[in-house]
Amino acid sequence: MPNNCYISFYLFIPLLLSFQPKSYAQSSNQSNSEHQILLGLKQHWGSSSPALSRWNSTSAAHCNWGGITCTNGTVTAISLSKQSFIKPIPASLCLLKDLTSLNLSYNNFSTSFPITLYNCSNLNYLDLSNNFFVGHLPDDISSLSAQLEHLNLSTNRFTGRIPPSIGCFPKLKSLLLDNNVFDGSYPAEEISNLANLEILTLANNPFVPAPVPEEFGKLTHLIYLWLGSMNITGEIPENLSNLSDLNVLALEMNKMQGRIPMWIWQLKKLQYLYLYDNNFTGAIADNITALNLVDIDLSSNKLTGTIPGDFGKLTNLTLLFLYRNQLCGSIPPNIGLLPNLQDIRLFNNMLSGALPSELGKHSTLGNLEVGNNNLSGKLPEGLCSNRKLYDIVVFNNSFSGKLPESLDGCNTLENLMMYNNHFSGEFPTILWSVVTNKLSSVMIQNNNFSGTFPTQLPWNFTQLDISNNKFSGPVPTLAGKMKVFKAANNFLSGEIPWDLTGISQITDLDLSRNQITGSIPMTIGVLKGLIALNISGNQISGNIPAAFGFMSALTILDLSSNALSGEIPKDFNKLRLSFLNLSMNQLSGEIPTSLQNEAYDLRFNPGLCISSNSPTHNFTICRSRSNFSKDLSKRLITLFFVLASVMFFSSAVGGFLILRRQKHRKDRLPWKLTPFHALHFTEHHIISGLCEENWIGDGRSGKVYHVHVTDEAGAGSMVAVKKIRSLQNLDENLEKDFLAEVQILGEIRHTNIVKLLCCISNSEAKLLVYEYMENGSLDRWLHQKERNGAPAPLDWPTRLQIAIDSARGLCYMHHGCSPAIVHRDVKSANILLDSEFRAKIADFGLARILLKAGEPESVSTMCGTFGYMPPEYGYQRRVNEKVDVYSFGVVLLELITGHVANGGGAEYCLAQWAWKQYQENGLSVDLLDEEIKDPAYNEEMLAVFTLAVICTGEQPSMRPSMKDVLHALLRFEHRSGAESLQYAASEETALLEP
Repeated sequence: MPNNCYISFYLFIPLLLSFQPKSYAQSSNQSNSEHQILLGLKQHWGSSSPALSRWNSTSAAHCNWGGITCTNGTVTAISLSKQSFIKPIPASLCLLKDLTSLNLSYNNFSTSFPITLYNCSNLNYLDLSNNFFVGHLPDDISSLSAQLEHLNLSTNRFTGRIPPSIGCFPKLKSLLLDNNVFDGSYPAEEISNLANLEILTLANNPFVPAPVPEEFGKLTHLIYLWLGSMNITGEIPENLSNLSDLNVLALEMNKMQGRIPMWIWQLKKLQYLYLYDNNFTGAIADNITALNLVDIDLSSNKLTGTIPGDFGKLTNLTLLFLYRNQLCGSIPPNIGLLPNLQDIRLFNNMLSGALPSELGKHSTLGNLEVGNNNLSGKLPEGLCSNRKLYDIVVFNNSFSGKLPESLDGCNTLENLMMYNNHFSGEFPTILWSVVTNKLSSVMIQNNNFSGTFPTQLPWNFTQLDISNNKFSGPVPTLAGKMKVFKAANNFLSGEIPWDLTGISQITDLDLSRNQITGSIPMTIGVLKGLIALNISGNQISGNIPAAFGFMSALTILDLSSNALSGEIPKDFNKLRLSFLNLSMNQLSGEIPTSLQNEAYDLRFNPGLCISSNSPTHNFTICRSRSNFSKDLSKRLITLFFVLASVMFFSSAVGGFLILRRQKHRKDRLPWKLTPFHALHFTEHHIISGLCEENWIGDGRSGKVYHVHVTDEAGAGSMVAVKKIRSLQNLDENLEKDFLAEVQILGEIRHTNIVKLLCCISNSEAKLLVYEYMENGSLDRWLHQKERNGAPAPLDWPTRLQIAIDSARGLCYMHHGCSPAIVHRDVKSANILLDSEFRAKIADFGLARILLKAGEPESVSTMCGTFGYMPPEYGYQRRVNEKVDVYSFGVVLLELITGHVANGGGAEYCLAQWAWKQYQENGLSVDLLDEEIKDPAYNEEMLAVFTLAVICTGEQPSMRPSMKDVLHALLRFEHRSGAESLQYAASEETALLEP
């Protein structure tokens, strides 16, 4: 070793010992104490870091502080990683004379190399990795402690050459310099003098191209050698075979070439071999005796020959990557017997034959990628036997037969790419499961699969391609993150679902060459991001919706070979289409100006015509048309509204007469109290409180009071009392309201449903006593500010929590009760808030218990509140839980927009307004309530707005269930980390748990 290795060690005799931080000056008696030195560090770096914030000046036990290790009462180690430090490392740190270990990794230091550490004369461990240090390493870096055994400077921004003095640490065991910006050549000879070196990493630096130094063969104690992505050329030198203790050999992402030396496969202690992304050639040697191998990655080379059968002897092997080579022959069957194999990637080779029949049975196989080969046969039956498989990539082979039965319960699958094979049989329906499935990508086109879809596909799907198979049944409702859905050339039938808002992020939709009927839904305009749409070759009829004109991203549109009629909307002039095919339909009228272009295919539509000045001559000239049809339409519309008005007036009069019929009872009975919970009051406490001073509002069926009651110990509390009107005025419908509310609330228990304490009744009145909700109704906070003393506006996190609480209550009613309960009057006035603004569903006067779960109940009267009532109330008498979903969607719109649901009477409907705004303007912050606009939450609020539009879809069957709505809202819930983990662990249970 050169004599100058230690010359600079004593050049920096601690010159800063006289440095006195302010904290020392305040207490000169403790100027040399470790306690004060550490408090000086806290003052320097700030107390906001997780560890330093707990360093307490009043406590002398600094050896117990976070990040501090003491030996015999003195500080010997400091570990303060991930503290977000920015200020430089102070010189006072080295006043800790017994400090031997310093770890400041994963901080934000951005200075040059801290030469102040030269004064830490006893350091044997230094970790400054994962920071932002810049500049050259100093030439005299050997001035660091001669005791140094571990030096980690990886993942910084050091530049220039590595100084030769890096080889002047006689005791160094690990040297980590990877992931910097070192250039030039590295001092191979000096590094090779580090005789005790066990770990060496120089990877990911732009060194001058050069071969692996033969000098490294002298580092016979190396167990970890990482030289990846550093411009290495040539072959692996033979003298590296001296590294018999090598555990990890990583030479990936270089420009190496030649055969992989036989001696590598003989290293008894070798566990991790990474030689990927080079230019290695030739066959992989047989006679492998490195039986401790755990990871083998030889991918992206030019290897030929077959996969050695000796790979089946490597019982510790977990990862086998041989992809992107030129390997041929079959996969050795004994690879399927490996007990620890988790990830096998053999794609982009020339392999043939079948997969090992035992693959997946004997290990927790997670990933299988063998695409782009010549493999055949069936997939192994036990492929997912251990329920850990998450990825199957077998495309572009000749596999055939049915999928293995083990996939039926393979709920861990996330990615399934099986296209361009010969698979057949029914696709496992369990893989479409909304509840258990994790699949996000399914690419199974160009096979012979059959089967049907569920009514709604999972929310987590991002792409689904089933083209050129034999799937049948209706087109499923799609939802969530779907970007691509292709189902061309199958046997799908029925209509395109009305509710398309759930796939508003989709970019590519192909339903061509099926048996789809009906019309194109007007809601097509919700697909603002759609780039390509192909529904050609079906039996679709009706007009082309004008909503296409609002799809600004659309560039490819194929509606050919259908039965479309009517005119092409003038709004098509807004589009910038690169491909358009409307041929073979029954379209008529004048072609929009922008489409009068020979590049577009509009043939075989005999009713189409062009303007006289058009340069295109393939169509006839349009004639002037009579306005008779327009006048007739206007008259029919006018007549319709007149008849509707008469019917409405007649219904109103009839309803008024019915409400006037009342029952009278002359007998008066004593008050009767029916408790549903343990009570600390009597009926006399309640009755005496029913005075005008305690009146707080009117319900649908009577007045509401708040009454203060006290228990025997004198403790007081407040309850809410709803007084049903006098029995002389109580008609049959209100009697049903009372009975329904008592029956339902008396039996159910849920945190988010208002608690009915008891009911009190006699012949003249009926009283319902509830828990008191201090903050009243949601309607008060959203829409009655002037009338109620202008309470402070609710911020978005509070509104979101109210929505989640309300959804939990409704979810319990729909999915947690047997039989299910339909509220039928969900609105902001029936959502009550406690003192902490936690929400509960109230007022069950209109609720009905479904006689049989899943079957709608027939109702004799249309009930509810205008603005919250779904459209089916107007044309059918049978309702189910989806009426509550619609009403809840309106409440979501109120929370997001601040608008009222029915402020404009019959001329205004918030749900229709929201849909129109969404259709015409897309998602925009202009939709949001001015009181809650916040860049931190805008994207989240717009996502909930989209959910609200989905909930208020016109077709009940297309609306999500309350369970799905709650799932969607829970994605945005603002909780602490601990709470998030708790809910994530039991989210499914939490949906129905009271």
